[in-house]
Amino acid sequence: MMTNLKQTAILAIAMLATTHVDMTAETWTLENCVSYALTHNLSVKARQLNIESGQLQLTEAKDRFLPSLNASAGESLNFGRGLTANNTYADRNTTNFQWGASLQLPLFQGLSEYRQIKVAKSNLQQLLYEHEAAKDNVTLNIISQYLQVLYAKEVYASALSQLSHTTYEVGRQKALLEAGKVPEADLLDAESQKAQDELQVVTSENDIKVSLVELANLLQLPDVGDFDIAPIPEDEPIIPTAESVFNAAMMHNNSILAASQSIKTAEHNISLAKSGYIPRLSFNAGIGSSYYTVGGYVNDPFSAQMKHNFSTYVGVSLSIPIFDAFSTRNSVRQAKLQHLSAQLQLDQQSTDLYKTIQLAYYQACGAREKYLASLSTLEKTRRSFAATQEKYNLGRATPAEFEQAKNNLFRIEISSIQSHYEYLLRHRILIFYQSNRL
Repeated sequence: MMTNLKQTAILAIAMLATTHVDMTAETWTLENCVSYALTHNLSVKARQLNIESGQLQLTEAKDRFLPSLNASAGESLNFGRGLTANNTYADRNTTNFQWGASLQLPLFQGLSEYRQIKVAKSNLQQLLYEHEAAKDNVTLNIISQYLQVLYAKEVYASALSQLSHTTYEVGRQKALLEAGKVPEADLLDAESQKAQDELQVVTSENDIKVSLVELANLLQLPDVGDFDIAPIPEDEPIIPTAESVFNAAMMHNNSILAASQSIKTAEHNISLAKSGYIPRLSFNAGIGSSYYTVGGYVNDPFSAQMKHNFSTYVGVSLSIPIFDAFSTRNSVRQAKLQHLSAQLQLDQQSTDLYKTIQLAYYQACGAREKYLASLSTLEKTRRSFAATQEKYNLGRATPAEFEQAKNNLFRIEISSIQSHYEYLLRHRILIFYQSNRL
């Protein structure tokens, strides 16, 4: 009878709690979360804007091969005294109208146009890698927070189990008190423990909500009211070595590729800066005409002047750099410093990546060993608690011994859950660095 009552109480509380937490919630998988975040995350969107800017820079570099065409027109009025044809001074009002159009075509600009295109292409590729690196960071954050939610849910389930035992015990103590078999103090102790376990349940439930909100923020979800996640499939994964993960990551990790591309961009910038030493050649052509009037004189008609004053010109211009106040030299030096900085950045990124992978490897190994050890300890603790509970039901164990066994079981369960999810997180980090997959 007591056993049936206990099972009924546990089932009722678990159903009530599950309904309270997950009611009307939309369930998302890890893949759903990652896919949504990569589309809506603001940092990823910002990187996409950088790509569009890089594409415009490339277009601008290519447009430097196009000729420039300009048109101009102007009119001026002059008032004052001037010398006449009779060698006397008189008031003279003059007007002058002129128009023209000019064409300039760069024939050779010291290879600067070609080198600017190379710089723009290299920079665009770097921005593409940085965009993918931002997506990688978002993915890793999603994985971490997703597992944090699952961890909070398991802690919550363990707290519910604790509460179910305490709830059953309060009912048992009430029945014993009414039968005059225990003092009131035992009931008060049981009710006090129940209040503590209820607080633990409330705290655990709130941890789930907080972790869900943080996950939703990563996804940039506008509304988190009906948001929940699904469990992830588990198997017995093999932990790859840190060296194998690092070697694979150096081939496809987007942060490393971006840093490597930055070196290539810096090399192209050095070549571009050196183009300042090379002469430049341009083709020039233009047309134009003018109309001129002098007050007090008979002036040719507008159309006649426009016809007679019409002129055209073609030519080439050569510019040879002789001394530019060391501007080119300084630009080359600056570009070389940027190249050196890019190399140092790549070295730093490689070092940081290796440390991250190595740390994840050791943490995964440690968490796995701890988790496997906790399974054995947990099984023994559960048997010990069951034995203590049986003794307690038979009156051969005190309430204090029962509570101690129950709290010890809860502590071991939480430790096992923590090591389990620590292992899952570090293993998934290693797999992601190794193959860029979840």
